[in-house]
Amino acid sequence: MEKVGVKKLRPGAVLPSFGSKEAAGADLYACLEESVAIAPGKTVFIPTGLAMALPMGYVGLVYARSGLACKQDLAPANKVGVIDSDYRGEFMIALHNHGSETRIVANGDRIAQLVVTPVIQPVYFETDTLDETDRGTGGFGSTGK
Repeated sequence: MEKVGVKKLRPGAVLPSFGSKEAAGADLYACLEESVAIAPGKTVFIPTGLAMALPMGYVGLVYARSGLACKQDLAPANKVGVIDSDYRGEFMIALHNHGSETRIVANGDRIAQLVVTPVIQPVYFETDTLDETDRGTGGFGSTGK
């Protein structure tokens, strides 16, 4: 099991935690001095108060929490945040309000989930040919499903 060093940048910051024994994503929590209102169609950066040292060869992927996204219309603005292993700054979550009502985010609210996974950095090279597949160049919806 990999360990991830987490630095609290301000009082009240909460370490990521798993909601169940086999959860893939660890909850990230808002670290706010006062609640923040997010108007419909707007995006606000919500601090977590945490910085981390993700191991080399891994990436942190920030995903929406399903309940927050489906019930409160709040989800990361970039859909999936990518945190590189060499980043040491504060984890900030850009929450976007997809709904029609202003939503409030309070200190300690679970605002996103973090999945840490191995990453491969391939070597890209130019070629004139690609191997053939059954799908070929078929794009969106081309498999008929």
